[in-house]
Amino acid sequence: MFVVFRALSGKLFPVINRQTNTTNFGKFPMKTTVTLRTLLAATMAVTLLGSCATNPVTGQRQFNLMSESEEIATGKQADGDVKKEYGVYNDPTLQAYVNEIGQKLARSSQRANLEWHFTVVDSPEINAFALPGGYIYVTRGIMAHLNSEAELAGVIGHEIGHVTARHGAQAQSQGTIAQVGAVAAEILGQVYGGVQGLGEVAGQVGQAVILKHGREHELQADQLGAEYLSRGGYNAKTMIAVIGTLKAQELAAAERARVAGKTPQRMPDWLSSHPSNDQRLNDIVNIAAKYPATPGDGNRNTYLQRTGNMSFGDSREQGITRGNNFYHEPLNFTITAPQGWKFQNSPDKLVVVNAAGDAALIMASVTGAGANPNEIFKAVFKPDSGNVSNTSVNGFPATSFKGTSQGKPVQGVLMAYGGQQFMFVPQAKDDAAMQRSRNEMSAALNGFHAMTATEKQAARPYTLRTVSAQRGATFAALARTSPLGQFAEQELRLLNGLYPSGEPAQGQLIKIVE
Repeated sequence: MFVVFRALSGKLFPVINRQTNTTNFGKFPMKTTVTLRTLLAATMAVTLLGSCATNPVTGQRQFNLMSESEEIATGKQADGDVKKEYGVYNDPTLQAYVNEIGQKLARSSQRANLEWHFTVVDSPEINAFALPGGYIYVTRGIMAHLNSEAELAGVIGHEIGHVTARHGAQAQSQGTIAQVGAVAAEILGQVYGGVQGLGEVAGQVGQAVILKHGREHELQADQLGAEYLSRGGYNAKTMIAVIGTLKAQELAAAERARVAGKTPQRMPDWLSSHPSNDQRLNDIVNIAAKYPATPGDGNRNTYLQRTGNMSFGDSREQGITRGNNFYHEPLNFTITAPQGWKFQNSPDKLVVVNAAGDAALIMASVTGAGANPNEIFKAVFKPDSGNVSNTSVNGFPATSFKGTSQGKPVQGVLMAYGGQQFMFVPQAKDDAAMQRSRNEMSAALNGFHAMTATEKQAARPYTLRTVSAQRGATFAALARTSPLGQFAEQELRLLNGLYPSGEPAQGQLIKIVE
């Protein structure tokens, strides 16, 4: 779900945007729902006394303010937030499979004494991340794009490496904490070219925290991932395929941007210290060469069969985009966007963006933000002044607010529906963009309606299937019957590790989407 302004300990609490087409494997943690209070509690509880500790991987003394018990407590507390925000993927058999692989690798690590936890989260994002103390997460999105058990082990091993080397604790101790504004700024600033003011609105309702790693930590985690692969009986060279999967995603995203006439998305500033995928590929080739080769295909067919019925793309619980409609079956609503406008969905909010990328309507739940509209508007906007009036959204009673906050104009519409309070906030790059888009924003707002029986049928999520390739099968032919749209062939190649070229062999197990 895309709930953002949720009450937590009496405060409004936003989360960080998750973008479906980004490739962020390796960050610690990566776009997780972790409060500033949660992640900094351990740091605030200690002093500089005893601030040096031995790194379990290197054996060297290093500056560190967090003890192991504090790491574990921090991870345990944040684990609940992560699971609430992402959702745990509902497949006990698959969860057990991933946990078995993770536990095997963790037992061979330098911190086998930790109580390790491995979870598949219900996100289409191509991602994996770790929390201090032994909490590892992989998304169903990254699992869909891997092609063997060994590749999955490589992803998990990399994240175990972040924990064993205490990278999260080091990041906190050294102050490398990136505080970001609300998700709206991330979506429109990084994907659609920038809409001024969104970050300011977001900053008024709180902050979220992510920890960033530099080149040294990422490469060390890659190296440890290769080491744990070898210890676990897998081929360390599989790490080359793992990083290659990320590189393929990067190339595909650039190609999509070129087709759309856009500049390929720039890596966010807080990741600028990361090594490039090209650099990681070069380095991991040299690292993997140090380990003995292991025969076999890394349990490829077993992996494809285990993942053969996963949900793919949008999920029922978080809402599904089909054309110019967004369906949320659990909350029983549909939004129809104006022609040419696009949806950007995340667990914290839904954004409807115009074709130019300079104006948008943001929808988010503000349930728990106040007892009445006045309180909610004050909590969200912290206005200097303003007026509240009655209005309607496609026949549903609503309340609107117009005013100023810190001297700048703010506005929004609040509507009660299905036991929740929803806030709609129009935003634009400048006054001219707002004026140009005003009628379409109104149409987007009034495109909100209760789902019809026909729409409930259309809201069916896609499913990943494993099939045997027929003689002469090509991805171009498979794409013609795929529901994936314009870039179906590209996506099928990415799913099967054959981007940008190559065709399946007769009888080979391949992944399709239905």
